[in-house]
Amino acid sequence: MASAATAAAEWEAAARKTLVARKPGFGLPTACPTCLPVLLYLRMSQVPFDIHVDYRFPDADHIPYVEFGECVAFNNENGGVIEYLREEKIVDLTSKHPSVSYSDVLSTKAMISTWLADALQYELWVANDGAHGSIARDIYFSDLPWPIGKVLHWKKIRDVKRLMDITKLNAAEKEEEIYRKATAAYDALSTKLGDQSFLFDDSPTDADALLLGHVLFVLNALPATSMLRSYLQNYDNLVKYAEDIKVQLVEVGSSSAGSASSDMPSSSTPRKTSSSGQSYKPKPKAKKERTEEEKKSRRRTKYFLAAQLISVLAFLSITGGVDSSALDDDYDMDYED
Repeated sequence: MASAATAAAEWEAAARKTLVARKPGFGLPTACPTCLPVLLYLRMSQVPFDIHVDYRFPDADHIPYVEFGECVAFNNENGGVIEYLREEKIVDLTSKHPSVSYSDVLSTKAMISTWLADALQYELWVANDGAHGSIARDIYFSDLPWPIGKVLHWKKIRDVKRLMDITKLNAAEKEEEIYRKATAAYDALSTKLGDQSFLFDDSPTDADALLLGHVLFVLNALPATSMLRSYLQNYDNLVKYAEDIKVQLVEVGSSSAGSASSDMPSSSTPRKTSSSGQSYKPKPKAKKERTEEEKKSRRRTKYFLAAQLISVLAFLSITGGVDSSALDDDYDMDYED
């Protein structure tokens, strides 16, 4: 990662920035609950940017990321994209609130990033034996060949259960704890918001981007049977808060703040921008270099898919084609020994 001074200079020099995110869905410009807050943060900051969809690494933790000039801000580095932009004083919405204690903003962000994020992960991957699994598959794995997507989806479920320390023995207790914390977070955030336009006075902070991304995803992506969605809908001001922002920044912003592209973007190699600021077009030389990178990226993608396919075949040969319920049982045995 570039130094703060270099990164700030690259940001200023880049006529347009590029947000690399997962594909749109559910009426949202990106169906990814991690990507959506970053998109909202950029739009709240009135940053001109384009959106590129990355189909190669569907569940990679470095997505979303922002490319600007020769720099890239990844989701899995430096506390994430929003935190990196704030720390480097490139884009800092919170600095516009000198009277607001950053410790208050930090504690609010922590509540959203832990209790609410955990509840959403639980709903997507674990709740009701993965009843909402089709939503997660649509977001992360629907563009992969079926056997690869199936195994990666199952692996993700195992990973989430491990992360949350969920087993058959404590599943009911864990579910109660997760929803209790989520409800407490909604209650505290609803009280904090009150009848204001944003959490802190009448202009947004990075905490607003995190909360709005969460609320918009829950309201638009989760089904009516979702417990988390039903808890959220008990707080009218949170729902109105998100609906107002959706009209202002998501629906209007989709046609004005940036153009979406589903082309295969170069991985972490920065795209060259034109100096006109009117569109995101590479110079001829940069276009040639990017094409070479795309060829390399495609080869890496083929190797990745081939490796995944081999893993699937090996897995099926070992398990004898057991169904998902058997796999879940196997997972729980790991914790019962």
